[in-house]
Amino acid sequence: MIGIEGKVRTPPGNLEAARPVKEQMIRASRAEPGCIDYAYAIGVLDPGLVRITERWESREALTTHFKAAQLATWRSFFSHLGITDRALRLFEAEPEPI
Repeated sequence: MIGIEGKVRTPPGNLEAARPVKEQMIRASRAEPGCIDYAYAIGVLDPGLVRITERWESREALTTHFKAAQLATWRSFFSHLGITDRALRLFEAEPEPI
């Protein structure tokens, strides 16, 4: 299994404006073959911090995801919504027990 932990910063005043495009990104990513989970979480103590967690069955599934249309759409909103500080860390992990 491939995991991703990441973050982006969104000005707190733009969080509601960013919600529809984030929801579209999550739904489309979760529908992709090989996606186990895809989620965003707003920081409780730092509301401008958006944590990203992803789990993929394989590197191949993740590579396909990186070429997906919703990713380009999501990135196209970065400057408009003031999204900065994008950082992602990829790691390999044992599959979760069923």
